[in-house]
Order: sequence, then C-alpha cells, then structure tokens
Amino acid sequence: MSQLIACVTGAGSGIGAAIATTLGARGHHVVVADINLENATKVSAGIESSEAKHIDVTDPESCQKVVEEIVQAHGALDVWVSNAGISKMQNFLDVSAADLKRTFEVNTYGAFYCGQVAARAMIALGKPGRIINTASMASKQGRVPFLADYVASKFAVMGLTQAMAFELAPHGILVNAVCPGFVVTPMQDRELAWEAELRGTDPESVKKLWINDTPLRRLELPEDVAKVVAFLASDDASFITGESISVNGGAFMD
Repeated sequence: MSQLIACVTGAGSGIGAAIATTLGARGHHVVVADINLENATKVSAGIESSEAKHIDVTDPESCQKVVEEIVQAHGALDVWVSNAGISKMQNFLDVSAADLKRTFEVNTYGAFYCGQVAARAMIALGKPGRIINTASMASKQGRVPFLADYVASKFAVMGLTQAMAFELAPHGILVNAVCPGFVVTPMQDRELAWEAELRGTDPESVKKLWINDTPLRRLELPEDVAKVVAFLASDDASFITGESISVNGGAFMD
C-alpha cells in the first residue's frame, strides 16, 4: 500500500506541529506548511517522511500553489488539515474592523480556501480523502471572555465543516473538525498575558481559572488534539463526517 500524503497548515508550532509529528509517526508523508517557513522546516526535520512548505492561508493563490506542488510531486493528496489560526484578546467594544477582518481572513477564509483547493484536487485525483479543520471550544459557546471575533470566526468554521461534509460526501471526502480547549501552546502564553491584563490579575491566576474550568484538572497538550486528528484521518473514522469533536477535558460538554 502506498504511503498516504497529508498536509497540515499552521504546522510550524503548537497544535499544528503536534498534528504533523503524530501523522508522521503513524506512517504518513507529511507536508508541514506554515507562513513561517523556518519554523516549518524545523518541525519537518523531526519527522521521518516530510517536507516543509510556505503557505499563506489568507491568499487563495498560495493555497492553490501548495496543493499543486503536492499533487505534482506525489500524485496524491489524502489528508488535509486546516489548522492555521490566530487570536487576540480584547473587549468586544474594542475590537477594530481591521482586527475582525484579520481574524476571519486567517481562521475562516483560510479554512475555506484550503478546503476548497484540497477538495478539488482530491476529486480530480478520483480518490476519497479527509479534510479536518481545527475549530475550538469557542466554536460551540459564546461564553468566552475577550474573544468575540475569534468566537465568531470559529462558529463559522464549525458551520463550514458541516456544509463541506454535506456537499463533498458524494465524492468520498469526509470533513470533520476538532474543538480544542485550553491548550499549552505559544498562542496560549499570549492569551494568558492578555487575559491577566484584562482581568487585572496575573497569568498564573488565569491559568488556575482555566484548570479549574477543566474537569480533568490539567491544561490540554497539543498531542491530545493531534491524536484525535490522527483518528479522524484513519480508517477507524470511515463513517464519521460533518462532526466537530470536542477535545477539551470536559471544559465544555455538548
């Protein structure tokens, strides 16, 4: 059986790096894609069968170029993980039009553009495939402080996942999402500092709040998310599509 080809965006650090590493450990050839090629290259160096590529998920032409290069080099595209995302914590009343636009460009438009070009390639190749989006615990509840634009963008990702799943099912393409909670990543470090300032407290106190909100009583690790993505990419998930799976230690249950 030929090696499966997977591409992960936002894979230069955090959750994306863990997803790329986990898929690589489970036998995929992984394209580590990130806007920061240097970071992507470092992650790729730790994966036995992999390569690094620059991608700007806000640019449809950049997304198309990466997909074309993958198909040209490997004659396949089996798994696409749209993981790239950004956040910026601030009060709803302080979110600027520019901030709102940028959040949606990366988090929502990025998943749309990448999902579209990946699906077109899978259909042209005539093979079934998997598309997995990184949504968020914030895609299922608005009760998330200081992240109104992020919440809106991730609710959109969850809806997009369902719409894609419905339309792409006849082509054998399964589309699902994962919804992480409080994950230990560089993004979380920034959010801890922002939330502490907004609450008038310190980052360690905010961290304790997050842990107290998680029934399993620890912060989530990127690998916790990566294992669920690997499951969705596997044959074990061959009858699951349109789902947004909560991976948050019970911090939000639905």
